[in-house]
Amino acid sequence: MISGVLNIYKEKGYTSHDVVACLRRIVGQKKIGHTGTLDPDAEGVLPVCLGRATKLCDMLTDRNKTYEAVLLLGKTTDTQDISGTVLKECDTSGISDGEAAEHIYRFVGEYDQIPPMYSALKVNGKKLYELAREGKTVERKSRRVHIFQIRILEMKLPRIRMEVECSKGTYIRTLCHDIGESLGAGGCMESLKRTRSGRFVLEDSVKLAQVEEWKNQGRLMELVIPADEMFPDQEAVTLKESCARTAYNGGAFSPACLQNRPQCNSGEMYRVYDDAGRFIAIYRYDGEKRKFLPEKMFLDPEEIRAEKTIRDKTQR
Repeated sequence: MISGVLNIYKEKGYTSHDVVACLRRIVGQKKIGHTGTLDPDAEGVLPVCLGRATKLCDMLTDRNKTYEAVLLLGKTTDTQDISGTVLKECDTSGISDGEAAEHIYRFVGEYDQIPPMYSALKVNGKKLYELAREGKTVERKSRRVHIFQIRILEMKLPRIRMEVECSKGTYIRTLCHDIGESLGAGGCMESLKRTRSGRFVLEDSVKLAQVEEWKNQGRLMELVIPADEMFPDQEAVTLKESCARTAYNGGAFSPACLQNRPQCNSGEMYRVYDDAGRFIAIYRYDGEKRKFLPEKMFLDPEEIRAEKTIRDKTQR
């Protein structure tokens, strides 16, 4: 089984689930998951986790994102993007570049955003977009999001191309809608490209066709990023052979089990490896117990046993 992360460039027309389905066919394994939904009309960075690295999905989803979007002023739609039904159109000729920029920059910082009806959020066990397609509108609780930065890349009113760096859970089409409302003309998102998701950037992403091509050439692993590279800020520690089995099974161990003895700081996370260089898990050091406790396991003990069985048969 292949384990690691692929930085996929999701093309327009694909859902995030479509990408996972295609990769299952290309790679030939079922254990694959994506790290955050992109609308079918959106494109850009979509990290996808394979094998044991699927345990990273929730962690990678939490990362900040950067998008490039085109806001179209003067048009309000039910989906808050250009693909929806137009609800209202307004004249934008009275809006100046300076006025538009002023209203855009007001959204930098924290603000309470109401999720759109056409979204995958669930209310009473049903997705909002399913209710919207039934013609129903339900009350949604606002969510605090953080817009770290907005850069206006091009302004040719009524269109504004901008780069938005934001926290997880931010809806860019809702941001476009809210900016339009602030200006009194309405607005919707005309296009969207995710250029960064955490450490993953657009320049390093690959399309599904490229993944399939590299797979056919026997070079797929050159594209797969190992799970332990997702934790560059955590110090690496290596276990003595006598203690490795404890960690394989998710057990706690003391600093005496380490080949290298770092300064163990209570509450800090560490990347734990065995003496063969295999990444086992992320452990947290508990200063009161003087023990390393497991946070997230990445090595299946069954794989270790299988390797040992094969090795023993080979040596006979």
